[in-house]
Amino acid sequence: MRISEAETSEQGQVGSMREGKLVQKFLLLGQDGSPNNYLLNVGLTGSGGWGTPRHRHNFDQIRYVLKGKYPVSPHKIMGEGSVAYFPESVHYGPQDRPEGLEMMVIQFGGASGSGFLSTPMREAANERLNAKGTFKDGIFTWIDDKGQKHNMDGSAACFEEAMGTKLTFAPARYDDVVVMEPAAYDWMPVSAGVSEKPLGTFSERNIRIRMIKLEAGATMNTGARDQIEVLFMGTGAITVAGQSYGDKTAIELLPSDAPVDVTATAESVFFAVTLPKF
Repeated sequence: MRISEAETSEQGQVGSMREGKLVQKFLLLGQDGSPNNYLLNVGLTGSGGWGTPRHRHNFDQIRYVLKGKYPVSPHKIMGEGSVAYFPESVHYGPQDRPEGLEMMVIQFGGASGSGFLSTPMREAANERLNAKGTFKDGIFTWIDDKGQKHNMDGSAACFEEAMGTKLTFAPARYDDVVVMEPAAYDWMPVSAGVSEKPLGTFSERNIRIRMIKLEAGATMNTGARDQIEVLFMGTGAITVAGQSYGDKTAIELLPSDAPVDVTATAESVFFAVTLPKF
């Protein structure tokens, strides 16, 4: 089991492949090269906002809005507390994120097994591409040896530079981003002082999204599992093995991890994601 807090986590920001400023705290990172590689971060849009053109990825994403409103596209706006599943190969955007938007994002290898390119590899590729062409408004532009001009989505360009191969997309399993409104769900009791809201289960890989609430004084045992699960506590206060943790704490639970008690010293709400089973 790994536990990290945003307050003490490494900080970075998305490079020139996108327009504007997006500062991220990296709470949990998976294993490079694994189909289950992932990144859980908390991002804050900086001064002047941050934007992307309409695009898609060869990995999955789940977003949880902590503060502000998030424009998935001009006609799909997520409010504070909203959750959305962004399946691999599905287009979204263009985005024009306002300054001050705060969001938890987990990006991970989708059901096709295409994996997830780590942030360090992506940002190193971004730097190399800066010497070969230019990024503007989320698009990478370069001139080839024959003098021909090319345009490509900045994220896709970074992937191809990092991996040395052409970016391909699996057939889309969904036709759009799936937005969920946790406030409209009822809390279902699990045990004394513990309740949950199962928000959704996706694809044949059993990707699950749920909310878990611990009342003050309640204890939740993490139990056993056969898939990686990550928990993000947006607000609350807990103790695990004698150590105290507060707001914006993330917990990684591997199938090999032994059950552990998590005790709430104040009402605590977790956002939980079960990663795909391969």
